[in-house]
Amino acid sequence: MTELKTPNRVPRYFSTTRFPALLPAAFAAALWLACGGTVEARKPNIVVILTDDQGYADVSYNPHHPKEVSTPNIDELARSSVICTAGYTSGHVCSPTRAGLMTGRYQQRFGIYTAGEGGSGVPLSETFFPQHLEKAGYTSGAFGKWHLGVDIKYNAMNRGFDEFYGFMGRGAHDYFDLNTPDHPIYRGLEPIKDKGYLTDRITEEAVSFIRRHKDKPFFAYVAYNAVHAPAQAPAADIRKETDDPTRNTLMAMLRSLDTGVGKIVDTLKSEGVYDNTLLFFLTDNGGSKVMHANNSPLRGYKQNDYEGGVRVPFIVSWPAKLKGGTTCSAPLMSIDILPTALAAAGTGRVGSRPFDGRNILPALEGKTDLVHEQLYWSSAAGKGAWAIRSGKWKLVGLKERLDLFDLESDIGESKDLSGKHPEQVKKLKRLYDAWLDEMAEPANGAAKRWSANTPASGKKNKKKAREEQRKLRDARRAKRKTEKKKPGE
Repeated sequence: MTELKTPNRVPRYFSTTRFPALLPAAFAAALWLACGGTVEARKPNIVVILTDDQGYADVSYNPHHPKEVSTPNIDELARSSVICTAGYTSGHVCSPTRAGLMTGRYQQRFGIYTAGEGGSGVPLSETFFPQHLEKAGYTSGAFGKWHLGVDIKYNAMNRGFDEFYGFMGRGAHDYFDLNTPDHPIYRGLEPIKDKGYLTDRITEEAVSFIRRHKDKPFFAYVAYNAVHAPAQAPAADIRKETDDPTRNTLMAMLRSLDTGVGKIVDTLKSEGVYDNTLLFFLTDNGGSKVMHANNSPLRGYKQNDYEGGVRVPFIVSWPAKLKGGTTCSAPLMSIDILPTALAAAGTGRVGSRPFDGRNILPALEGKTDLVHEQLYWSSAAGKGAWAIRSGKWKLVGLKERLDLFDLESDIGESKDLSGKHPEQVKKLKRLYDAWLDEMAEPANGAAKRWSANTPASGKKNKKKAREEQRKLRDARRAKRKTEKKKPGE
């Protein structure tokens, strides 16, 4: 962990001038104690803010951000947080990352390799985040994009959450039409009619939850669908900041998102619970090329395993315990969030399935610079895409192609070193193969490993998933028709 005020100890791709020294954590905690609070008297609140497809440079605390990017509220959060400069997600698309985050396990262990599989539903045998916290007395709420199952049995309320506001379907949702019959907004287990701009509505629901549950430990999972496609924002908010209309709309969406983050943090502060809230801010994968995101200085975008697809803005705040205005350079992953939250809460996991994620608090406190020996990614045979990071080395596989990079000297992955270091390639490939051997077969029926002779996907299972979605839509339509009938008809 490094203090951002010390220029020679901060990675060159992060600005030090944006982060003036804050009050030492001990002094801040003392002030809180003087006002009647106690650090040990109550378990910390847990807040996870997960954005969608936000570019690595689409935060203005990253000095590589283009001039049109301005995220003052996210920057303010960063100033009181630990910025994880090597924070990764376990997937390069939406639902696999969410499945890993919710379970603390590589999602491949239960067959989730692609967005299609994760969106169809995570096995009910897997224990979700709030189910672990329930025994410790937490009240849990989920707000926004679920993307972990289309059938009602996969609803957040059936995975341990006490409250849910959001949508269950696939990755995208209209930001203005909140009454789409085939893609409804849910409150709890029931579809509702709602109105407003969806980013604002998610913020309002999360703020309400915090205010109503401030007197005891809570877990708030705030999963914005911003800035995922479609490119939609209030017309009055769209400015001609660039020559790219999509980019201009993305910036308006980003401002709404940033405002929402600011309102959540302000609510935690005004309700007197901010200091004892362990808050994670990250996005679910790299920025989207379709939405013209900016991932500088990284290579690639969402849907690939180069750094631009899996390394993301990643911030951790807990003023009572962690020193703000610092960085952590240890490679870590979204699957670490759940084990870290349980360590902070002082409660163990439910069930016997081990976590792949680790408690990252020692790394955030500067006590270690190693969290994982290796980190892994895999999309199975459908894309033939995979990667492994071990120390400074990263091996990226795409079908028959293997690229080796030294991330310490080449964060942009511009120089393939596989020809110069063949033994390192063999070593990392062996490690990856051993890891993949432990993972489940893909839920869609595809093979785990790509080969020129292996079918790319399980067509029968894809057809079955589409049929399940059709039946669900038909059931909703039938229910609406029944509700419209008058008594006695």
